[in-house]
Amino acid sequence: MANIASAEKRIRQTAKRTARNKARKSRVHTAIRKVEEAVASGDKAAAQEALRAAQPELQRAAGKGVLKANTVSRKISRLSATVKAVAAA
Repeated sequence: MANIASAEKRIRQTAKRTARNKARKSRVHTAIRKVEEAVASGDKAAAQEALRAAQPELQRAAGKGVLKANTVSRKISRLSATVKAVAAA
C-alpha cells in the first residue's frame, strides 16, 4: 500500500480511469454485439441502424485511447462488410 500522498493520488486516479475505460469498452462490445445480432437475424434495416450507432462509439473509444485506431478501423470495416452482405442478400 502506498505511503506517499502522490502515490495515493495516483492510485485513485488509476482506479477512476480504469472504471471509465472499462465502461467505454463495454459500450463498444455491446454496440458490436447488437450489429452482429441484427446481421444474424437477417434484418437489413436493423443491421444498418445498429452499425450507424456503433460507429461513433468505436471512434470515441479510439479517440480516448481505449482502443487503437487501426483496431477500430478494422472492426468498422468488417462490420460494414457483413451488413453490406446482408443488404445484398
